[in-house]
Amino acid sequence: MVSKNAIIVFARCGCCMSHVVKRLLLGLGVNPAVHEVEEKDEVGVVRELEFIANDGRKVQFPAVFIGGNLFGGLDRIMATHISGELVHILKQAGALWL
Repeated sequence: MVSKNAIIVFARCGCCMSHVVKRLLLGLGVNPAVHEVEEKDEVGVVRELEFIANDGRKVQFPAVFIGGNLFGGLDRIMATHISGELVHILKQAGALWL
């Protein structure tokens, strides 16, 4: 799923932080793929995502992958949005065209 989507959000079911990430991306005109993770599956999904990321960072939900790479969570999304860099990053990954 990670390599086949320009952007994908792995989110805890019902998590308010995940909701914020999804709404921000939708507000920018991005329609991210979203994979909602059930509580019983969290440990296994986190291990898989950390293996995919392969950069030593700990994965937490919401986990956003852009261009096949772990971008980060809500804090990184918000920081790059506030700095004005997020739109450029999304365009480079092919997640945003305009």
